[in-house]
Amino acid sequence: MKVLVLGSGAREHSVTWKYANSKRISGLYIAPGNCGTGELGTNLPDVNPENIDSVLAACEEYGINQVFVGSEAPLALGIVDGLKEKGIPVFGPHKAAARLESSKTFSKNFMEKYSIPTARAKEFSDKDAFCKYIDEIDFRVVIKKNGLAAGKGVLESEDKEEIKAFGTKVLEDDTLLVEEFLTGFEVSIFALTDGLDYVLLPTCADFKKAGENDKGLNTGGMGAICPVPIIGSALMEEIKKTIVVPTFDGMTAENLGYQGILYFGLMITEKGPYLLEYNTRFGDPETQVLLPLIESDFGNLIEAILNQKLGAFPLRISHKSALGVVVAAEGYPGDYEKGLKVKPIPVFPEDSNLVFHASTVTNENRDVLTSGGRCFTVVGLGQNILNARTRAYEAVARVNFSGSWFRSDIGKKYFND
Repeated sequence: MKVLVLGSGAREHSVTWKYANSKRISGLYIAPGNCGTGELGTNLPDVNPENIDSVLAACEEYGINQVFVGSEAPLALGIVDGLKEKGIPVFGPHKAAARLESSKTFSKNFMEKYSIPTARAKEFSDKDAFCKYIDEIDFRVVIKKNGLAAGKGVLESEDKEEIKAFGTKVLEDDTLLVEEFLTGFEVSIFALTDGLDYVLLPTCADFKKAGENDKGLNTGGMGAICPVPIIGSALMEEIKKTIVVPTFDGMTAENLGYQGILYFGLMITEKGPYLLEYNTRFGDPETQVLLPLIESDFGNLIEAILNQKLGAFPLRISHKSALGVVVAAEGYPGDYEKGLKVKPIPVFPEDSNLVFHASTVTNENRDVLTSGGRCFTVVGLGQNILNARTRAYEAVARVNFSGSWFRSDIGKKYFND
């Protein structure tokens, strides 16, 4: 089986790594890929994942049997629809279903229609009406850009002037939602789905803030853990009953079923679980800690999903834990320098550590250079989260470049009690 993975981040590197360990793979291609994926398969740097003609041409040239779409932008543009029209099996939602992620308004209306617990929200398209509303309210809110924003379309703030500045900028080319601020702790839950059945994977939690103790600016994610030790069976049953089951029932009723992944971003409050958002693809950096815990052959698993045979698939999940730490460029999530030479990275035993490239390229001397803000995810694997955390931090100190930095407290809050 020849597989094409679309994307270039640490998420796609972890997916590529998982495919590379499958006994089913005879050819592995990544478009455009990064230095890490290039060590496992063939990078296709000239293929644009957001251009269906470009992707179709690559599928024909390399005899691709299966496509795995990693990131959200191609999904929102309908890349899955275009591939399926040509008879190419593809992991990911069709364009209509991708609206669960690509449109905050569509998503919120779906939640409300199917009585899924979620924060109250109000939509705005007019700057004056938005600013007037912000001036009048006396409670904390979250501002969300309606469309995709690569993790930069959300603002949590109590500063009304900051809120208005952020919102008016969004309203220059999009609509937005003003949502009540929920207090609690966040959890990520991923469901594999084949359009008929679904299976929940182990719980994850990511760390979005740039600063220690979850302070500072939002980022694409500075680390993640899997599983989350404080999520017990009773809470999981409540999440399934109030959020997961109504979601899939609603998707069936609306003809939104597909073969891929559905992410539930949850806030666990004193009143119970609330749904913050859906994603219709794997998350980053959660994927980097989640995939190493899937023991089943990844090629067989994806094929079962594409053939709508997930319900009969013997999915095996490890009892280990994983913790990932993101290594970022100096200045991220603000301005940062690119093209920094990465010091040689040691080879770690895969049963204890994994290093996934996020934003890397090579020069004419085959040196590894940085090409983005979040550059690596270093994962530790252990018998429990504490053991995994120790291994992650032992390894992350050996993955560096000029100005590189990482949070030193990923997972720490789960050991304070």
